Amino acid sequence: MAEVDLALLVQGVRETVLAARDGGAAAERSMAALSALRALRDQFGEWEPELIAAARAAGASWAALAPALGVASRQAAERRYLRLRPSATGETTGEARVDAERDRRAGDRAVADWARRNAAVLRRLAAEASSAPGLDADGQESADRLGMALGEDDVTNLLLPLADVRAHLEPRHAALADRVGEVGEHTDRLRQDAAGQRRSRAQ
Repeated sequence: MAEVDLALLVQGVRETVLAARDGGAAAERSMAALSALRALRDQFGEWEPELIAAARAAGASWAALAPALGVASRQAAERRYLRLRPSATGETTGEARVDAERDRRAGDRAVADWARRNAAVLRRLAAEASSAPGLDADGQESADRLGMALGEDDVTNLLLPLADVRAHLEPRHAALADRVGEVGEHTDRLRQDAAGQRRSRAQ
């Protein structure tokens, strides 16, 4: 919707409201103004999460955003953003998006804690998988990405490239693929358990 259209919509709604206050707004005019008002709300609703994300990317804290959003706390500001933000995983309501994001964060924390406690095991497995011989071109590219992640300090960065390399290890390295797969299955269970525990505490 062009900015000039928004300005015209606002002007039309305002004039209709003033006419209604004077008793001079026909039903058709009021309904047209209501339709325009809905279009304005839809547009503003699309812009708000974009502006919040832009402010956050530029360094604004949730606490600083709270008064601009008309809420009382940093938690309420973040909750508002999660309610408005389009869902990447199919949730259809604001509350469902809030719950899904909190489940994801709880799962991420649980997986990160486990990975750091088992860093030595994960690094040995990643080293073995990244140096597996006889991979095709795609498999070698995946193994190379895993090898690069091995050079990073955060062991959690191994989990995604480990999951990616698994398919390339079969059938030549089936036993190794199974061990890598067990890591993925375990982290999936950790995420599910963490989300379930979070929901239980929230009840």
